[in-house]
Amino acid sequence: MKRVVFNQKGGVGKSTIVCNLAAINADSGRSTVVIDMDPQGNSSQYLLGPDWDQREANVARYLESTLGPGRRKVDPAEFCVETPFPDLWVMPGSPDLAELRIKLEQKHKIFKLRDALNALSEEVDDIYVDTPPAYDFFSLSALIACDRVLIPFDCDEFSRKALYTLMDNVDEVQADHNEDLRLEGIVVNQFQAQSNLPARIVAEMKKEKLPMLTPMISSSVVVKESHEANQPLIYFRRSHKVTQQFVELHKKLRRRRV
Repeated sequence: MKRVVFNQKGGVGKSTIVCNLAAINADSGRSTVVIDMDPQGNSSQYLLGPDWDQREANVARYLESTLGPGRRKVDPAEFCVETPFPDLWVMPGSPDLAELRIKLEQKHKIFKLRDALNALSEEVDDIYVDTPPAYDFFSLSALIACDRVLIPFDCDEFSRKALYTLMDNVDEVQADHNEDLRLEGIVVNQFQAQSNLPARIVAEMKKEKLPMLTPMISSSVVVKESHEANQPLIYFRRSHKVTQQFVELHKKLRRRRV
């Protein structure tokens, strides 16, 4: 399974969702790789710590290897880094991605991430892809490369208005580039059950029959604490309510595949 978490808006929890679902997947005994397509490298830092950007092996180096004459065929697994957590690897992001994007676009390398994920799928069970907060070359590459897409949503009215355009973009990618791509649903993140606005927005979205997933992920300081500790929640606070919400969400997504 190749899953991408995508939203054109920043601050909605893409990296948090990617890393925690991937860590739960690995903790269940399935070999798992996180691909960090965001130059900011939040997923990489979450899983590898503050020196994440010092790694020679990263997604920018893999994509760079596809450029130029006389290039050799490389194994994308060579660009993955083992995390401190069993059965969990990451292909780190890189600040160099921002500059590299223009070269990749000029050479029409939009399908190279798909090639990498197809090769990695022969070696590992599941792949999770984090994307930058924009509908750009890298997020399009990820949508083309994956089977499933999750959309994180933070119960903001501006985010809600942008959601329809985002879903249209996913539909367009499916129609034009990747007929196997399926929208699994919308993950409500940082949900505050006691606040009127988030509850009203979610209720209205359900009335519209949008693909809302449950459980919703509650807002909690423990998430930020796990970021600071560079430990996904399943390792940081296994019994915490938010951790168990992620565990239940992971179970439901797994059952849908069976």
